[in-house]
Amino acid sequence: MGFWKSFFGGEPDSPEEEKKNAEARNFDMLKYDGVKALRIHQTDIAIRCFREALKIQDDPETHDYLQRALLANGNLDEAMEELQGLMRLDPGNVAITLQAAHVAYMLEDYKQMAELCQRVIDADDSNALAHHMLAQASLGQGDNITAIAQLTKAIALNEQLGDARLLRAQTLLRMGELKGAREDTNWLLEHTDDQEDVLMMNARLTTHEGMVDDAIIIYNMVEELNPFQLDVLRERGRLKMAKGDRKGAEEDMRKLLELNPGELDGANGEYQAEGVEKMMKRAYSPINPFGI
Repeated sequence: MGFWKSFFGGEPDSPEEEKKNAEARNFDMLKYDGVKALRIHQTDIAIRCFREALKIQDDPETHDYLQRALLANGNLDEAMEELQGLMRLDPGNVAITLQAAHVAYMLEDYKQMAELCQRVIDADDSNALAHHMLAQASLGQGDNITAIAQLTKAIALNEQLGDARLLRAQTLLRMGELKGAREDTNWLLEHTDDQEDVLMMNARLTTHEGMVDDAIIIYNMVEELNPFQLDVLRERGRLKMAKGDRKGAEEDMRKLLELNPGELDGANGEYQAEGVEKMMKRAYSPINPFGI
């Protein structure tokens, strides 16, 4: 650059300017190499690129990219550190605050999660996602009543928030509130198309309502969607066992042990009929068929 400025009659860059220009080029190269690595899920490379870039320039956008890479790599504590730094820079940034709440949820720090969600709600009570996430934090702290209230608020703000309806149905079932759980489950069945979690909720609720044969049919539907759904085999097998269908229960037990050999202590995948029956009694007796 200095040569061309001199050639055309301009002043060449000073050494300080040349250094700044070189640093800017290196920063851009490291930052965007990191972005490319993150896009193709090479998170280790992305993290190294972003860290090196930040040594050159303390850039909020690069900190945001770094927290995403750390989160994708499972470095939850470090991702939270980056998010806390970003929140100090921009305390009113809702997206960053809710992202921090999400990481707190993954860390099972429900107190911090609740505080972050409440911060968003205090600024804007109409944020349905914040109410939903506050409900998750409340459940993590064993507060079902607050969770139901927050989920109801979230649904009132956004009636299409299916995840909130599912969580409310699951919570109501645990509380023994079958009528409310059924209302939410029916809404989900009407507005979703063979969604595995919804069908599992329906099977558990149907079992709790005493319609065991219908529940088994629903579990069969889930198995068609996902042959590797272990909860289907556990819960359906228990229902079959309770009905006296030992052959059906044994079939589910064998499938379960094939998919998850460590399901029971001492399991090794090779069983005689008598051994399977004993394992069925051990496995199916303590399992709660309602998912609660």
